[in-house]
Parts: sequence; C-alpha cells; structure tokens
Amino acid sequence: METWVRFSAQSQAKERLFRAAQYACALAGDTLRRNGASAGVLASVQQLEAHLSLGRKLLRLGSSAEALEAAKRAIHLSDMVLRFCVTLSHLNRAMYFACDNVLWAGKTGLVPRVDQEKWSQRSFRYYLFALVVNLSRDAYEIQILMEREASGKRTKGSENGRQLRADNGLQQLGLRLQIQLRLLIRVLRNNPPLLLDVVKNACDLFIPLDKLGLYKTNPGFVGLCGLTSSILSILTILHPWLKLKP
Repeated sequence: METWVRFSAQSQAKERLFRAAQYACALAGDTLRRNGASAGVLASVQQLEAHLSLGRKLLRLGSSAEALEAAKRAIHLSDMVLRFCVTLSHLNRAMYFACDNVLWAGKTGLVPRVDQEKWSQRSFRYYLFALVVNLSRDAYEIQILMEREASGKRTKGSENGRQLRADNGLQQLGLRLQIQLRLLIRVLRNNPPLLLDVVKNACDLFIPLDKLGLYKTNPGFVGLCGLTSSILSILTILHPWLKLKP
C-alpha cells in the first residue's frame, strides 16, 4: 500500500497511467474496427482517447522546466559520451514539452489560433530526436558492458579459444557473431534497467515515426507499442532500481 501511495502521489505516475489508458484505447479501437464494431462504439472509444490525451497534456504542464533542470545536472557527468547524450535528450524533451504545452493551449481554446498540425509535427520531431539520442546512449552503454564482459577470464578462456579453432573464415565469422550475441544476451540479462530502457525506447520510436509519416504502421500497432512502453515506465516508477541512471 505504501508503494502505491507513493506511486499515485507523483504527477509523472499519473501521466503514465493516462498514457497507458490512451494507447490501450487506440489498440482497442483498432481491434474493434477490424471486428466490425458499430460507428457509435468506435466514436466513443476515440472520444475517450482524445480526452485522455488532453488530460496528459495538462499533467505535463511545466515539464519543460524539469527537463531543463535535468539537462543542467547532466552537464556535470564525467563520461563525455553520456554527458552529450543525456544532456541532448533532456533538451529535446524540454522542446517537446514546450510544443505540447502550446498544443494544450490550442485545444482548450486559450490560444484559438494555434496551428495544431504544425505544432504537432514539431513536437513529434523533438520527440523522435530525443528517442534516437536515448537509443544511442543505450547502444553506448551496451558496448561498454560488452567490452568489459569480453575482457573477463571466462570469456577469454573459452569463447575466444573456440574462435581460434575455426577451420575457415566463414566459420570464424559465425563464431564471432555467436560470441557477440551471447555477450549481448548476458549483458542485458544482468542489467534489467538497461534492458527495460532499450525495449521502452524501441517501442516509443514507432510512435513519432508513424505520426511524422516516416514509417507508417497502423493505429493498433502504435497503440500496442505505446501501451508496452507505458507499462515499462510505470514499472520504473514503482521500482526505482529498474530506472536507468543517470
């Protein structure tokens, strides 16, 4: 109960719940449409999805300032690559939230002349760039951990020995790929926060790609990706040790 109270008290957690519900509606709406549901039912699901989206925008008011503060803290990271990736990600998130706030003002009628389409495209571009940077940071973390794992005595003694006994170039290539795959699986299995971050960012990536028309899928797939990443985000809030740091 104490964990749930702490979870509910955070606006970020509430926004994640709204996000999960929103993408669940998108997934349900596409499923109902494929199964021939009535227009009234589909309209109700779409209206609920729109209300949830607007509620999320309200909960994200002021998130730009939080992202900028996180960027200030990231500047002091000792690792140059991490410093660049984390800072750039937070800055893009700040711009994404700022565009999102403008969209909220337009949808609520506070600023009726807002070009919704233009600001929506801007926000998704910043979102996409932030995700690309996040995935680059994940790849860097994986590379460092794989190199560290490969330098261990067990890896040198067994897997590299098998590689040296290869009969030809093609077999050597196959063994190298097997070794790298095993290293990758071992690294991700031993680092749940990194694994969750990779899966979450990969799922989220399809959302702006679809919205920007760079890689069109369908509402059901986008809904599934959004729902999956939302559930993973909720897990990192309920269990902070699952959140990748910094």
